[in-house]
Amino acid sequence: MRAPQLLALGLASLALQGCLARAAVDVVTLPVKAVSAGVDAATTSQSEADEKRGRKLRKREERIGALERDYTRAMKRCGNDDDAACERAQAIRAEQKALMQGVPVEPDRD
Repeated sequence: MRAPQLLALGLASLALQGCLARAAVDVVTLPVKAVSAGVDAATTSQSEADEKRGRKLRKREERIGALERDYTRAMKRCGNDDDAACERAQAIRAEQKALMQGVPVEPDRD
């Protein structure tokens, strides 16, 4: 009965060595992984920057479209002698102009 116990003890010690070695590797590589994660979080890839810019541009264009619809409605009411609607139309137009300054102009396609 002594041999199986020694065999089990030998196998357990081999397994334990693997665990200790793995723990040592984890301790050594932890600072490198932490710095790497920090760098990844702090930097933005070109594709991520492009996606972010595209989202901002689409939202701005959606807002401009909504303002155009609001402006059309306000101008109809303004034409019916609604002074408040005329003021609202002017405010809408001013917001549209401010937003249009940030929208890039597409080149003409001939």
